[in-house]
Amino acid sequence: MFSAFEWMVASRYLRARRREGFISVIALFSLLGIALGVATLIIVMSVMNGFKQELMGRILGLNGHLTVYGPIEGLADFDALKDRLSTVAGVRIVTPMIENQVMATANSVARGAVVRAFRAEDLRKKAIIADNIVAGSLDAFQGEDAIVIGTRMAERMGVRVGDPVTLISPKGNVTAFGSVPRLKAYTVVAIYEIGMYEYDANFVFMPLEAAQTYFRMPTTVSALEVFADSPDKATALVRPLAEAAGDLARVQDWQRTNASFFNAIQVERNVMFLILTLIIVVAAFNIISSLIMLVKDKGRDIAILRTMGATKGAVMRIFFLAGASIGVVGTTAGVILGLAFTSNIESIRQAIQSLTGTELFAAEIYFLSQLPAIVDPLEVVAVTAMAFTLTLLATLYPSWKAARIDPAEALRYE
Repeated sequence: MFSAFEWMVASRYLRARRREGFISVIALFSLLGIALGVATLIIVMSVMNGFKQELMGRILGLNGHLTVYGPIEGLADFDALKDRLSTVAGVRIVTPMIENQVMATANSVARGAVVRAFRAEDLRKKAIIADNIVAGSLDAFQGEDAIVIGTRMAERMGVRVGDPVTLISPKGNVTAFGSVPRLKAYTVVAIYEIGMYEYDANFVFMPLEAAQTYFRMPTTVSALEVFADSPDKATALVRPLAEAAGDLARVQDWQRTNASFFNAIQVERNVMFLILTLIIVVAAFNIISSLIMLVKDKGRDIAILRTMGATKGAVMRIFFLAGASIGVVGTTAGVILGLAFTSNIESIRQAIQSLTGTELFAAEIYFLSQLPAIVDPLEVVAVTAMAFTLTLLATLYPSWKAARIDPAEALRYE
């Protein structure tokens, strides 16, 4: 398609000489702009993918794919209901649960917390907890005074395994002097760290029987957690579970429960993609300006080439190759840089934090304690194709302009 002559002239025009040095500087900045734009786009998209995937993994690992709620007073005869729900096709595990808010205090430190109560065997089935115990053991998760807390809560309150933590429930005891908050001291038997700040700092796990006593729910539970064969099948199970649970129960799937959260991530992801694409667009405009200046500067050379027998198509291809080379090299460099940065992003973050002494990824703000990144090959291909397309389109007008130069007119005014 392109002759050796055309490649030779195009490469010659890309090499700077004294007269067209400024043009080559513009071309260099165009190349750098495309490379940085492509790399940044790949990095940001990968981080957003990793962020969403990590959050989904932790949220769905700790919470059920669906949750069956009962009336305010709780679900009665929940074991029989659990057995009925377990027979629904597509249901893998059904777990009784009590959930309530309390105030946790220890060493003169008080903070709000969410108590989730499970039977010991059910908590052990939650791999995200059982596989991330950093102190103590779930073997001691039994009796009336055992609790499991997260590392962030333990650090904030200054407690370790074996230390007491007092829980204060707003649903107090009624006395002759009014309602008095109900409080009880529990012993920390294990500490977990799943890497999500909200859970590590705010969730307290308690044996189901102990929670029934503490919250005065001796024969009821707050809800039943349902794990499906696949999270994607959760929505399809809402109706069958509602029919099996009866009129008093209501069923919510994880997508509805976390809809606003994941929608916000998707909107942010789309906006970031649009904004970062503009970097590549700006670099493409730089290619147009540099090629137009090159065409103007090389008007005499083009006229000489035409008089020597070069066709309009050959001239057009020469300048097309010059512009396309900038785009191809820039895009390739951007893909390599983006993939290299993404694969080492956590190490880079740690190094920058050590050098600057600042925290770049606060768990309190971003929920996760590490910076995740997952490269989607299809996204990389899409970004690469988009960058190639924009840069090739940017070369069309200057190339067409070069091909239209009249040799007689060009030589006359030189």
